[in-house]
Parts: sequence; C-alpha cells; structure tokens
Amino acid sequence: MKQEIKSKETQDLIINTSFELFYERGYNATSIPDIMKETSLSKGAFYHHFKNKHEIGKKVIEVIIRKRIKEGFITPLSNVEDNIPKLLLEVFTNRIKNYSEREKALGCPANNLVGEIGYTEQDFRVILKSLFEEWREQLMKVIEIGKNNGEIKKEVNSSSVAISLICAFEGVRSIRKVYDDDIIFNEFLESMGNFIKNLGI
Repeated sequence: MKQEIKSKETQDLIINTSFELFYERGYNATSIPDIMKETSLSKGAFYHHFKNKHEIGKKVIEVIIRKRIKEGFITPLSNVEDNIPKLLLEVFTNRIKNYSEREKALGCPANNLVGEIGYTEQDFRVILKSLFEEWREQLMKVIEIGKNNGEIKKEVNSSSVAISLICAFEGVRSIRKVYDDDIIFNEFLESMGNFIKNLGI
C-alpha cells in the first residue's frame, strides 16, 4: 500500500509540474529533461510512470484542465436555484474579476493548448473537444431551464448562445495577454453584462 501511495504521489508530481511548465513555456517548448529537472526525478523514476511527453500531456488535460473547467464553470452552472441570467453573469464574470496577475498574463491553459497544437495532436483535440462539449451542454441545459422559468426569451437559441459565451470568454483571455491591460477585461465585463441582460425577458 505504501508503494502504491508513493507511486501515486510521484505521478501527481509529474502531472502538476508538467502543467505548470506547459502553462509557463508552452507544451512544445517543454522537454522531458525540463520536467525531470523540476521534479528532481531520475530518468528511471520518470519513465516508470510515463513513456513520453504525449502521455503526460493527455494526463494534464484529463486531470488538471478538466478539473479547472469543471470547478470554474460546469459545477457552478448546476446551481439552478438562482435566477438564470444572474447565474450566467456570475459564472462568466466572477472568474475574470478574481484572476491573479499571473493568470491574466498567461491566459487560459486549455485555450493555450488549443492554440498551440491546433489539429496536430489528435488525442489532445478529442479530449479538449469533449471537455468543451460538456461545458456547452451544461450551458444549454441551464439556458433551457431559464426559458422554461420565463427568465430567458423563448426564441433564444440555446446552442448558439452557449457557444458564444464560451468563445467570448476564451477569446478575451487571449486578447488580454496581447494587450496586457485590464481595460480589456473591464470592457468584456460590460459587454457580457449587456449580452446576458438581452437574453432575459
């Protein structure tokens, strides 16, 4: 049992360290020697857990990036006791308001990977797509509840609104990196407020 715990701790160390390096430097610019150096693991200890960087990348998406999106966006959207337009506004603005300077500068880890790998890493693309689809489906479900509750206009297309919200959020995180100026976030918050307000009755 102790060996299993130690093995799990080592695997977690590799995944967490790799995430931080991918976030700071990018996936392509991070090498296995970089990860070994940061973890202080020997080559044998490292390769006991992962055969290559591709395997690590998949785990980073499945474990860390999935957790971030679920905790930040999917789980909060399950709290449908609130007014739906208010809930949407809170979910899509509270994260922006609470980002650290590092998170502002580096942008969204998931979006960074999408931009970096494009269509070249099929395994990554499939996992990321399923994650974004889970987010989109939860948004669509919430918007439909809002329509049924008489809080959102019946004619609203739930699918197009869901993807618009996701794209707007992911896009502004990328643009903020280029401008390095919080005015981009401030203007996004204003426009997001207007967009969501216009969904309501």
